[in-house]
Amino acid sequence: MHAEYKVPGGKLVVVDLDVKDNMIEQARLSGDFFLEPPEALGLINQALQGLSVNSSAEEIAAYVSRALPAEVEMFGLDPQAIGVVVRRALA
Repeated sequence: MHAEYKVPGGKLVVVDLDVKDNMIEQARLSGDFFLEPPEALGLINQALQGLSVNSSAEEIAAYVSRALPAEVEMFGLDPQAIGVVVRRALA
């Protein structure tokens, strides 16, 4: 499953998902955004794994927010954008 989302005033966010048994089995987030530290991308991908395909964009955003350390900085995207693009992929 694949989706893209252009964040208003921000960057392009892309997600590719593998789904099994109504759960996200693999997630690969990419795009022209920036994360500091760059390793935060792996944390986001891990946070998406195991989520139900029925999760709302708000639930996905909240889960991503909780999974990231406070010092992570996102440039050109936010957890809400991740929630939107994941829901688009799952639609």
